[in-house]
Amino acid sequence: MSLFRKKPVVIEAVQNDGQWGPIVEWLNSLSTGLIFQPGEDPPITRNQDGSLNIATREGVMRGEVGDWIISGIKGELYPCKPDIFAATYEPVGD
Repeated sequence: MSLFRKKPVVIEAVQNDGQWGPIVEWLNSLSTGLIFQPGEDPPITRNQDGSLNIATREGVMRGEVGDWIISGIKGELYPCKPDIFAATYEPVGD
């Protein structure tokens, strides 16, 4: 996992490579903690094609393979297209 900086806010993100394991590991490692309670649906589910359904404050959004999944400063999750991610964030190290 790499950390990236949204000028000037540091966020946690993972790129969806279509595999479920790295997404689960990332969710479990978030410094903000998981944003759902026991008994609630998880904030991310995986589709057969490797895309993700991500529960956001605006409703469920789809994260395609190659999209970045970002944890915001309040623990919210949302997808981001690779070109937007590259234009907005820069690595700060591991």
